[in-house]
Amino acid sequence: MSAPLPAIVPAARKATAAVIFLHGLGDTGHGWAEAFAGIRIPHVKYICPHAPTMPVSLNMRMSMPSWFDIYGLSPDSDEDETGIKRASENIKALIDQEVKNGIPSHRIILGGFSQGGALSLYTALTTQQKLAGVVALSCWLPLRNSFPQAAANSANKDMHVLQCHGDADPLVPFIFGSQTAEKMKGLINPANITFKSYRGLPHSACPEEMVDIKRFIEKQLPAISDE
Repeated sequence: MSAPLPAIVPAARKATAAVIFLHGLGDTGHGWAEAFAGIRIPHVKYICPHAPTMPVSLNMRMSMPSWFDIYGLSPDSDEDETGIKRASENIKALIDQEVKNGIPSHRIILGGFSQGGALSLYTALTTQQKLAGVVALSCWLPLRNSFPQAAANSANKDMHVLQCHGDADPLVPFIFGSQTAEKMKGLINPANITFKSYRGLPHSACPEEMVDIKRFIEKQLPAISDE
């Protein structure tokens, strides 16, 4: 099922780096494109794709934008392995498209919120495309029991990860976020993982978090001299 073209915040000058950011369940890329427009860096292009619409088991099979099906949000819930892998291949194709457009994969940060953050972590750990890093907000690592084997051929053992989570999240509990950060430390260089918590923040983002994200992007995607 095809989805509409991504929401894009173009670079203010020549784009030499990109952020691909995946929204959460039932959302679209538009709100995140607006959020990134508020923290934009001149040489960075921001791409916020929209998930296809599908019935979601968690929400009584109602159709809504979703990267893959979700059966439940507890650690022992079954997972849509086929759907997660299919979605991940689609994101890898999106990265390839940017590489064809002239932005090397090591100048691309992949990120997402909630279900989108989960997909960004899974994709970064299983791709052979070397990425600049991942921004994973209020999320978890899907198919976690398939690791470390699933990451055996990953090009991203040394990638930098910024993981953020509100300590008052009623939907994806804070403990899932902190356990995910611990799991990640066994899969990539633990020195490159930053886990930030935000006091009183529910299942959403906040201005303080957006500033932390901007700093992370500036550090991982610095301007290059020939711009």
